Amino acid sequence: MTMTGKVSHQTTLGTEADPVDLLVVGGGINGVGVARDAVGRGLSVVLCEKGDLSEGTSSRSGKYIHGGLRYLEYYEFRLVREALIEREVVLDVAPHLAKPLRLILVHSPEQRPRWLIRLGLFLYDHLGGRKRIPASKAVNLQSEWPEGLINPQFHCGFAYWDVWIDDARLVVLNAVDAARRGAEVLTRSELSGAQRQGELWCTTVRDVETGDQRKIYARAIFNGAGPWVEKVLSSVDKVKSGSSVRLVKGSHIILPKWWTGDNGFVLQAPDKRIIFVNPYFEGLALVGTTDVPFDGRPEDVKIDQDEIDYLLGILNTYFTRQLSGSDVLHSYSGVRPLFNDDDDKSASAVTRDYTFELDIGGEKDKAPLLSAFGGKLTTYRKLAEHALDHLVPFFPKMKPAWTASASLPGADFSGGASSDWAASFRQSNPWLPEGLAEHYVLCYGTDTAKVLAGASGLADLGVHFGGLFYEVEARWLLEHEWARTADDILVRRTKHGLFLTDDEKASVETWLTGIRGAA
Repeated sequence: MTMTGKVSHQTTLGTEADPVDLLVVGGGINGVGVARDAVGRGLSVVLCEKGDLSEGTSSRSGKYIHGGLRYLEYYEFRLVREALIEREVVLDVAPHLAKPLRLILVHSPEQRPRWLIRLGLFLYDHLGGRKRIPASKAVNLQSEWPEGLINPQFHCGFAYWDVWIDDARLVVLNAVDAARRGAEVLTRSELSGAQRQGELWCTTVRDVETGDQRKIYARAIFNGAGPWVEKVLSSVDKVKSGSSVRLVKGSHIILPKWWTGDNGFVLQAPDKRIIFVNPYFEGLALVGTTDVPFDGRPEDVKIDQDEIDYLLGILNTYFTRQLSGSDVLHSYSGVRPLFNDDDDKSASAVTRDYTFELDIGGEKDKAPLLSAFGGKLTTYRKLAEHALDHLVPFFPKMKPAWTASASLPGADFSGGASSDWAASFRQSNPWLPEGLAEHYVLCYGTDTAKVLAGASGLADLGVHFGGLFYEVEARWLLEHEWARTADDILVRRTKHGLFLTDDEKASVETWLTGIRGAA
């Protein structure tokens, strides 16, 4: 196996003589979700992604699997119910990545009346058939934080629960599972053209680093390119779309955590938006998101000073500690591809639901092209199920849906709780510092044993780059998770980049250069 990030996979998928069933375009959460579901239903699958897995929108979320409490105001009950059910599913299939998070909604009477919030939370508690998530309840903010955390004009709050998730790792683990089941995953590989040839697609996929081109023949294409969905359609010969996405920028800031406890907060903004404040790894807080119309290239998105000021202003309205720009340690922005159902709606009011467009060409052409518009991290698994429902007529022998109860890689806890496995792992490896053991378990779950295979002491972990980052993990990511660059490793596969110095990050770059030279 090479050390270039190209996970080896012997395959003849996609030749003219042996076409692949499904070519998935897009390595974000929707693309990998469809690829995993499809290969598990018996289809042969190739996925191509022009950049890194989750490099765009899917690694720049608020890190929540949530029902969307605010969506109830827009009467999107089906979407909320579907999302609430998915909270429970993700806790079952990826308990090492996900955990329930208690959120405190601070009531501001100027924004929404108390009765409306109570009604919304009642629906939130009951729409999704809640099993493992606790019910909501009212709390007295000043009693809960007598040290004066919350500004004294705010007394009433409501506690409810959603699920925290490492979004980028959720994407990668879906891709890993798809590959383990037989799919071929091609990163840094862009669809540059596609033409129908009878009942087949003849596509050209270009390696963006080398310029090499590969012909891939497929019986069907799924376009899950997110913000680039229309760009992909423009590369397909003789296909016209009647749907579009509306690009909305969402930005987050990361600050030192300034409160005690594991809970997060939900703050109502004057413009009726809801801002989330949640614990974010060791000693940090994540605050967001904004909703700003965006008309540039998704690759160029970045936070504006106005967005930083907006988020800090909301924080300073509710908390006694006054925060400034000097407290902002990091930031990130993403472009959300919302289904454009009404140009006149505000960015906050545009639906977070998804829709599909199916193109089968003319009467003689039966090769389907299915494009997804919209969607959100929480509902990716259901989007994949619904996408494949659209393709059943073209693959009548396709097996039924299966992902609702199938664990993701690293979640094979043999019927026990993930916490029990973690405790047993730490007991079996007393040489691992507690923080390092916790990091491995949170990222890799039961696959930690494979990551650390043969290691019995810190010296066996190889180069120590800083913080909790050792060479053994870097090599695993290169060999098994398609990582190639320092950002792939430090920003998406892990969050080590939040805790390394500039010099330590540079040492990772130097190490990678040496690895590539030796490959």
